[in-house]
Amino acid sequence: MQLEHILRSYARYAPVYDHTFGWLLNFRGRSLAAHVTNRHPGRILEVGVGTGISLQFYRKEHQVHGIDVSPHMLERARKRVHRKSLNHVAHLEIMDAREMNFPDGHFDAVVAAYVMSVVPEPQRVLREIERVCKPGGDVIIVNHFAAEKGARRNVETLLAPLSHKLGWRPDMPMDEILAHTSLHEVRRQTLPPMGLFTLLHLRKASHDSSAQPVPEQSVGGTKAQC
Repeated sequence: MQLEHILRSYARYAPVYDHTFGWLLNFRGRSLAAHVTNRHPGRILEVGVGTGISLQFYRKEHQVHGIDVSPHMLERARKRVHRKSLNHVAHLEIMDAREMNFPDGHFDAVVAAYVMSVVPEPQRVLREIERVCKPGGDVIIVNHFAAEKGARRNVETLLAPLSHKLGWRPDMPMDEILAHTSLHEVRRQTLPPMGLFTLLHLRKASHDSSAQPVPEQSVGGTKAQC
């Protein structure tokens, strides 16, 4: 994926995103990703915040930061924050996820929902996500990953040459994430519709390398400078 293709795609999608892709991608995926962070208050980064459709799902005690490479999408996110008085959203900023302007270990959790098969150089983005997440912090990735075999895999293979027109990679394997990170996999969950998407809950090792992973728990549900 090339950055210019992505910017062109999202300039085209932005006006209709919430009413087309939004309902599908918000169906469980974005809300579940946000809820994983809701065990306790913290500083949260959402990579690829888009139109801000998921910002309402974060705990109000959080301090949420959102970045996106598309100014058209981010403009709508800012309007959403103002319209819905989402005061837990601390900052929304245009930023390339391959080179984030945040210090190491800055966030308690990082969420990347429907991002990894869209960005150029996903492995580089993943390294940046890992860098800005604090030791012991959570990384939540929601994405479509290619099937290993079967009819769906055949369709994904046929669609792959159209990635630049689609604005995303339909044939991205999950191993492209898991094989290129030192993050520990806590949980994976297939999501509707039809198991097309997967939630990966990963965790960064704490400074105490002997510490045991924190057990998975059931979860529910500063002034914005946008």
